[in-house]
Amino acid sequence: MSIFLDETTRVVVQGLSPTGQGLYHALRNRDYGTQVVAGTNPRRGGETIEGIPVFATVAEAVAETGATASFISVPPAAAAGAILEAAEAGVALVVCITEFVPAKDEARAFARLRRDFPGTRLLGPNCPGLISPGKANIGITAADIASPGPVGLVSRSGTVFYQAIYELTQKGVGQTTGVGIGGDPVPGTTFIDCLAAFQADDATRAVLMIGEIGGAEEERAAEFIASEMDKPVVAYIVGVTAPPGRKMGHAGAIVSGSKGTAAAKMAALEAAGAQVARNPSEAADLMAGVVAGLG
Repeated sequence: MSIFLDETTRVVVQGLSPTGQGLYHALRNRDYGTQVVAGTNPRRGGETIEGIPVFATVAEAVAETGATASFISVPPAAAAGAILEAAEAGVALVVCITEFVPAKDEARAFARLRRDFPGTRLLGPNCPGLISPGKANIGITAADIASPGPVGLVSRSGTVFYQAIYELTQKGVGQTTGVGIGGDPVPGTTFIDCLAAFQADDATRAVLMIGEIGGAEEERAAEFIASEMDKPVVAYIVGVTAPPGRKMGHAGAIVSGSKGTAAAKMAALEAAGAQVARNPSEAADLMAGVVAGLG
């Protein structure tokens, strides 16, 4: 099995045009086997781009093609509106890779989703997307680094997300689903959302969690692991050497005083029973040992 995404998922690409990264990644996703059934572009409704029918609105795309997921690749100023348009059309999964979305726009869109569209899951913004190896891929992850297997993967860091998938695959450890939740201050999907889904997924037998400095989501995840999970968890926290008060990569990856430090997060996860690695390669080694012990 997998979480959030499988071979039955039907994807509409918001912001599809004859040029640009939306089309580039849509074609890569389609080549992997993902059902990319539609695109949207208010100026190109009625056209077909690389075999993908384009509609003026998401509502039209859903009505005509039965799309159940959206892949958003639009400029930052348009991202919040695109997210809400997908939700209003009844799309169950919205994946927004757009970077530099204003935090106030993220907060307003997420609050509106929680209030008015509880059936819509948002992944991102500013995330690499998700991949269920051998089934489907939405986003910018290189599909050839992934392989099917028993490990669920969730990460705030996009770069380390790719590295972790690659290193697991190199060690013969496949994945059920890899989810890059993104590192912005207001993510649509949290560690706990993914951990709960992996815990409920019979095919997922262990979980690799990759966190970052800043915020308290990793500590909340540690509480969930301790109280709700019986599957083994390996964790790694990016930013061990980051200086206080300096943003490191993501908008949410900033340490303020003694809060949000890698050391505090690592201690919380270890206390929850997770095995905590000191670098991405060690995380893959630890997970390979966990999987070998599962039988």
